[in-house]
Amino acid sequence: MTRRSGLPVWGLPGPPLFLLGMTWHVVVRGSLLPGLEGSAHLVHLSSNESNRRLDYCETEAKLALSLDFWTLSSENLIAVFPVDPVKENYVRKVKNCIFSVAFPTPFKSRVRLVAVSKEVLEDILDLDLRVSETDDFIQLVSGKRIVSGSIPLAHRYGGHQFGIWAGQLGDGRAHLIGIYMNRQGEKWELQLKGSGKTPYSRNGDGRAVLRSSVREFLCSEAMHSLGIPTSRAASLVVSDDEVWRDQFYNGNVVKERGAVVLRVAKSWFRIGSLEILAHYGELDLLRTLLDFIIQEHFPSVKATESNRYVEFFSIVVSKTAQLIALWMSVGFAHGVCNTDNFSLLSITIDYGPFGFMEAYNPDFVPNTSDDERRYKIGNQANVGMFNLNKLLQALNPLLDPRQKKLAAQILEGYPVLYYTRFRDLFKAKLGLLGDRKGDEDLIAFLLHLMEKTEADFTMTFRQLSEITQSQLEELNVPQQFWALKMISEHQLFPAWVSQYLLRLKSNMNDSDSERRKRMTTVNPRYVLKNWMAESAVRKAERNDFSEAEHKLGERPAERDGEADSPPGREPETGLDPGTPGSRLELKSDTQPTKPPRVPSSS
Repeated sequence: MTRRSGLPVWGLPGPPLFLLGMTWHVVVRGSLLPGLEGSAHLVHLSSNESNRRLDYCETEAKLALSLDFWTLSSENLIAVFPVDPVKENYVRKVKNCIFSVAFPTPFKSRVRLVAVSKEVLEDILDLDLRVSETDDFIQLVSGKRIVSGSIPLAHRYGGHQFGIWAGQLGDGRAHLIGIYMNRQGEKWELQLKGSGKTPYSRNGDGRAVLRSSVREFLCSEAMHSLGIPTSRAASLVVSDDEVWRDQFYNGNVVKERGAVVLRVAKSWFRIGSLEILAHYGELDLLRTLLDFIIQEHFPSVKATESNRYVEFFSIVVSKTAQLIALWMSVGFAHGVCNTDNFSLLSITIDYGPFGFMEAYNPDFVPNTSDDERRYKIGNQANVGMFNLNKLLQALNPLLDPRQKKLAAQILEGYPVLYYTRFRDLFKAKLGLLGDRKGDEDLIAFLLHLMEKTEADFTMTFRQLSEITQSQLEELNVPQQFWALKMISEHQLFPAWVSQYLLRLKSNMNDSDSERRKRMTTVNPRYVLKNWMAESAVRKAERNDFSEAEHKLGERPAERDGEADSPPGREPETGLDPGTPGSRLELKSDTQPTKPPRVPSSS
């Protein structure tokens, strides 16, 4: 991909971004729960018919007050796909199936529920928040018990990791415990992460630690609040089971506590789900899986249409461009953009070493093991095209020559799709209406100044949403707008302001108050920056989960301008030096860089 009009090809719109005025519904619990021991087993539910009818009526009227008659099912998947015939749970190569039956491994020590998302429980799972206080719920979300009628599954998939085919991967520490259909008729797949070994665990122990689980729980819900398509997190439980991890891959293995996140998504199928089938020549199964995905999740594509796979590919290309553009609009770096982490529904999944930029830096890398900076934030669009090319290679065995040519042309259009979405998103972030020549240059100019001054990405746009045009005209940036104050010290800032104000005058039937109001709806004041997540993790490790409640439960707009910069960090400096791991997670390169080329479709 190349630079157009000097604009780094980095990103665009889609669903509007919302943060201000929204409550991140999360309730955190601090009470210890009885130790839960033994093997996972089925929850036996009451069969009283009058209670059943009453419970259903209550569910329709409000929310279920217990898990009685609240059902999950794996039937939709097991009826369509062949299941791994080997029932024993040991690591192995698996062929000719999509799923293996695998039961979670319960924790041996005490388990405590430390956080739930009220919004996920009520709006997606139709459960009253009080259900989370029950023993049945805690046993369900910790992997102790499986709801009767559902069979836990581990998904087989492969993928390209850091650009290299890695072979069989799969759910190595996750269990799909069933599909739930809610009152709106939506199907949601419930998955436990950190719930024990599966046939796809390779050399892993199947566990997740508290540190990474807190981060995933927080970021899943934060991304949703920002309007970014994402998997959701319903609950977080922690145990006293010992899990050993080399956090920074430096040989320093330390003891941590095991945790499980219950996460939900419309589907967990990813590019790697198709890649592994094509790689091993399982083409009948590849066709079956594709037809299922199209029928379930792509209603605009006719299941009987001969070009259905090309139409499916076209939608995935477009939505992937939109997703990455949305990431860029909030400064989000996924960290591990392997094909096994790219959803076919174009939602954000598999939160690992993610990060939100603080100081603007196109080379920002949140993954300490990414020595080659393959997944730096400025390269995400390029990696998106690489991954879509691997998806196309997986589809090719099912396409005729004409369809292959058409699909290749669709992929070639990805850079324009991405660029258009990026441009429109950033125009909205600047409050620009309509299309004018020079809009791309105006955006690129500001990003250049931000990079040179290492200005805070989030707060630069937020403060542009709050400062008045008269203050800009006078080049009078009050100290409270500390991010803009940093940029204003650059000698070219007056030139940019002049161009910006001139462009705002071309907004038809617009006022300064309307501009600021419009910009605040797309420029959040808060994102889950590393220092915030690390603060929550440090407290959680001391059994203080109040920080998770604080991060997700407050209304940002009600904080009355409370410090927008990280605690312990002066606005003129870079990172908070007191944040453990921040030096490793927020690398910086002061040398200006050109945007990398998008990989070719070869």
